[in-house]
Amino acid sequence: MSKGPRRTIIDLIATILFTAVVYFGVHAAVEPRIVLGQSMEPTLHTNEYVMLDKLTYLFRSPERGDIIVFHYPYAPKDDYIKRVIGLPGDHVQVYGGHVYVNGHRLVEPYIADAPDYQDDRIVPKGFLYVLGDNRDNSSDSHEWGLLPRANVVGRAMFSYWPLSDLSWLRQPSYPGVK
Repeated sequence: MSKGPRRTIIDLIATILFTAVVYFGVHAAVEPRIVLGQSMEPTLHTNEYVMLDKLTYLFRSPERGDIIVFHYPYAPKDDYIKRVIGLPGDHVQVYGGHVYVNGHRLVEPYIADAPDYQDDRIVPKGFLYVLGDNRDNSSDSHEWGLLPRANVVGRAMFSYWPLSDLSWLRQPSYPGVK
């Protein structure tokens, strides 16, 4: 059964529109990102690709331990990737090679080395305290201050390239920290 030229054009336009809606819908929800730099080692490495979830934070706030991508506050065209350590209302202290949140020392098996700096901040409403897993080689909250929550683009869900680094980026638990 043959279709007329008008019906073929309508089918073609419908297919193009459907494809565009699916493409932009998916792109609004998830987005691939490349990791640049050493600040998240050993968890993530330079030139590693992660899939970014851009919807979750429309329904809930970031949680302690989430790995997030955000617009750097002092150069908003630059995106950084770091781990959320402090939430609004938290008291974050870094001293003696350890990170403390609300007086509880974090157990952080994912970091490269213990931090060799000190910091002491209360996280106000609308902000986050973020650190790279490579504590001594990361431009993060201990250097430039607190991250405005509005700068968060999304949560890194998993690493997928190179395939040898394929892994879910699980959120660590921090027993005792409230």
